[in-house]
Amino acid sequence: MRHTVARRLAAQGCKAGLLMALGLPSAFAEGWLPDRFKDPATGELDLSDWLLEQKGFLPVPIIITEPAVGYGGGIAPVFFLDSIKNSAEKAKETGHYTPPDIVALAAFGTENGTWGAGGGGMFTFREDRYRWRGGVARTNVNLDFYGAGGLIGPLAYNLDGWMSVQHGMVRLGESNAWAVLRWNYFSLENKFDLPGQAGQFVDTTRTNKASGLGVSLEYDSRDNLFTPNTGWTGSLDLTFYDPDIGSDTRFQSYRAHVFSYWKVSPVLVLGLRADGRAAEGDVPFYMLPFVDLRGVPAMRLQDTRTAVLETELRWNLDHRWALVGFLGGGKAWGTREDFSDGASTVSKGAGFRYLIASKLGIYVGMDMAWSTQDKAWYIQVGNAWR
Repeated sequence: MRHTVARRLAAQGCKAGLLMALGLPSAFAEGWLPDRFKDPATGELDLSDWLLEQKGFLPVPIIITEPAVGYGGGIAPVFFLDSIKNSAEKAKETGHYTPPDIVALAAFGTENGTWGAGGGGMFTFREDRYRWRGGVARTNVNLDFYGAGGLIGPLAYNLDGWMSVQHGMVRLGESNAWAVLRWNYFSLENKFDLPGQAGQFVDTTRTNKASGLGVSLEYDSRDNLFTPNTGWTGSLDLTFYDPDIGSDTRFQSYRAHVFSYWKVSPVLVLGLRADGRAAEGDVPFYMLPFVDLRGVPAMRLQDTRTAVLETELRWNLDHRWALVGFLGGGKAWGTREDFSDGASTVSKGAGFRYLIASKLGIYVGMDMAWSTQDKAWYIQVGNAWR
């Protein structure tokens, strides 16, 4: 789902449930919260022990604040086949942290009529030598198209159908690098609110089916998968869509990204994100790369090329609370304009974090972002970059 708003909704929504209690840590310390939700030393709100021991069913609320589809919510039942604590104990034997096997379902809706439902999961095999991750979803999404480079519109349209993303992964030796084989399949009927608007697009860009096989090389040396302080993660992704494997048209999509983190002082953590995406061939208009920044609505700036640079600084005020500030820029170009003349935007904002699970290093919080396109607020669990 890298090329659709569904990816952004999932990343934002399915991890948002923990924030329900964010504003109440002082009240929890007064004694009416069960002990398993407290730090035994301070009495402060802390979900470490509960998350470490969690095995079985966990209902996760979904909260959506994406400007492209409006406010919304839903529910995501998650089933842990093992606990994080047991996974950590296994890591002592293998030398690698192995996440617990997870199966998840989800259903959501938003105020502009967008809705979706689906399921997926992640499993490991052979002492974490191999992994599978993926999901299937049925969705009906209402969006606006602004044309390549954001030069027309907005033209309201609807995407209605099925999406499937399947990844098979193999660890390279004993390293933190992975080789990934990917199959993406989208069967999405697309309709514009005004039929005459469809005439602005050639037939090949309004196709319904896209089926692509791809490969990736991923690396991850972060000290924490949730809220990193040091290390870096990155990947190089190549996906090839072709009629021979079920696609209506032939095109290719590419992505390269790096997220790096430095602890510049005992209380300051600096992050840097570089993210580039491209597409070639007869690309469906709804799968053109878009600028993905806080404060910029999903799909607002699309073209055959996009690039994003963003930095974020986290200031740890004490052992629980932190402030964050971020600044970034993005550009879309390629169809009619070269890089220097492409559509660009600047995004900035600030937020706060609370260390909700100290033993796992998980921060939760909220960001407020402003850009040259829009403004929005976001609930964050862990790092904001995906």
